[in-house]
Amino acid sequence: MTLHTVSERTWESLHADKELALKQAAARLADEFTGLYGPETIERFLASSFDQFADRAKVTKFLPMLAERFARQRLHALARVEGFHTDGKPVVLFLCTHNAGRSQMALGFFQALTGDKAVAWSGGSEPGLEINPTALTAMAERGIDITHEFPKPWTDETVRAADVVITMGCGDACPIFPGKRYESWELDDPHGQDLDTVRRIRDDLERRVRTLISSIDL
Repeated sequence: MTLHTVSERTWESLHADKELALKQAAARLADEFTGLYGPETIERFLASSFDQFADRAKVTKFLPMLAERFARQRLHALARVEGFHTDGKPVVLFLCTHNAGRSQMALGFFQALTGDKAVAWSGGSEPGLEINPTALTAMAERGIDITHEFPKPWTDETVRAADVVITMGCGDACPIFPGKRYESWELDDPHGQDLDTVRRIRDDLERRVRTLISSIDL
């Protein structure tokens, strides 16, 4: 099996172990989405997810893993859009510019406070290379670990699957789809800020997330 939609240049830059890792990822996703999506759809989503990271990654070791995780999220979103996944859980999407600070902290609070009662994703209009380390520290102080997250773009299927879309600073670049509930949160960007400033942003985010949760019928 070959993921034909990945650019030739990208494939040439991969070592054999990475190519194998992508093939194994495709097999896992195919098993997970059996009965919903066939190999061609799985490969297309995995390949396009890989390309989202390949051109801007400084370290390529974890690209297949990131591509698999991102493709899985997108396929779950697509299944909701197409009516294949109807668990009744509300879906919230947090968006900012780089998906490295504000949206990741908001996602961390939301997931910690709602558990498995809701679904939440995050994305950025211009994804960064890594999560803001000061944001990681600030969230760790509250007992919330977001080190497993990574900057990623928003996609049509994730926006279409969301019931609520929270935007933070991405302006006109934020996607607008009819019929969605939108909220614009005006907060400072934690990029380049000291820890005390990021703590204030974090605490503001927590208050907003708690208010959001209280407004959602869980």
